[in-house]
Amino acid sequence: MPERSTQIGLVGLGTIGSGVVRVLQEHSALIDERLGFPLRLKRIADIELERDRGVPLDGYVLTRDWHPLVDDAEIDLVVELIGGSGVAREVVLAALEAGKSVVTANKALLAHHGEEIYSCAEAHGCDIAFEASVAGTIPVLRALREGLCADRIGAVHGIVNGTCNFILSEMESRGESYEACLKRAQELGFAEADPSFDVNGTDSAHKLAILLGLVFGIRVSPEAIPTQGIERITSLDIEYAERVGFRIKLLAIAKERDGGVEAWVHPTMIPRESVLGRVAGAMNAVEARGRMSGPTLYYGAGAGSLPTASAVVADLMELARAGRHGLKRRVPPLGTATLRVVPLRRREDLEGESYLRFTALDRPGVLSRIAGALGEQGISIASVLQLERHASEAVPVIMMTHPAKGAALATALAEIAKMGDVTAPTQLIPVEREI
Repeated sequence: MPERSTQIGLVGLGTIGSGVVRVLQEHSALIDERLGFPLRLKRIADIELERDRGVPLDGYVLTRDWHPLVDDAEIDLVVELIGGSGVAREVVLAALEAGKSVVTANKALLAHHGEEIYSCAEAHGCDIAFEASVAGTIPVLRALREGLCADRIGAVHGIVNGTCNFILSEMESRGESYEACLKRAQELGFAEADPSFDVNGTDSAHKLAILLGLVFGIRVSPEAIPTQGIERITSLDIEYAERVGFRIKLLAIAKERDGGVEAWVHPTMIPRESVLGRVAGAMNAVEARGRMSGPTLYYGAGAGSLPTASAVVADLMELARAGRHGLKRRVPPLGTATLRVVPLRRREDLEGESYLRFTALDRPGVLSRIAGALGEQGISIASVLQLERHASEAVPVIMMTHPAKGAALATALAEIAKMGDVTAPTQLIPVEREI
């Protein structure tokens, strides 16, 4: 008598969902061989079933309503790939309450409702797996949760949004504007028609909230993470960074230091020849620094149908194997039984170097007044660059500071903003040398 297969229900047949179908179809024999038993997709639920997804759907039970899928007694595992935190939350909670473990790639859902979902999974003896939610195909969550579980991680630096990394890489290599490189990213499929979720840093903040739970065992809302995107980065910023041996990357950073935890998402200047500085195009990378293990790096495709689908199917295989051997909840979702509530250190209390770009009228004394406002707050200037003169037009003035407290810098910039000769908001980019 053939061994019963582990049956899957898939909710959401978009880009990643269709990729999951393709992986399960094309790697079916390999997956069965590695598991030692069959893993089969039975049901698919999606509100739009007529559109051609590029994969054959013969043999699957197709419905627009996800409820029959979750209620199907033969379904062992449910995959949620519809995105958002509305209907997706309902699907995940309903599946867990029905005793079915869940795989998702939904970082927004976990960032906002993770505590509720983890508690529901525990209450019903189920697992929730989400490797694909951070850095796509890169198995960084599994590495942090299990491979480095005996170590104390002091810091994580991540390039976790491929759209932003592609745009910044193109700005550097082509010398073009942010707007031109964003348009190219959209044409090539690296950016959505509405890219705001990516370019304003929200996507990276959601992923960082998950990493904070995994690395430091703390619960943090994405809204509590100071976040700035790449929309205000100009070709001048890219050019100056290159002059002084840096590159600009949108980084998600978390550090445990001086008895507290600091976390932020921000365009950041890092050394060109550092490991993260060499990450180009739409690729992702996460570096973790352990007290015992030292730095470890995880690099690969952070998005895309098949890379992300590969991570989803890997989670399915792990849960199928655990369920077959009665090992549900072998490891808590975030590697720890409880999450602590710890407020993040305020940016005002942090100290570091900064790149500052002012836009000021080219008049006598303007530079000295800007420098004076910084000096009054005890901020020392490491270097100054004032570009070519344009009569009475506003020109960029660039300064690099020595390490200074965030509060002092904020006070100085507020005073500078009041100067009539300063015609635009100051561009501030933190500098991270030890990376």
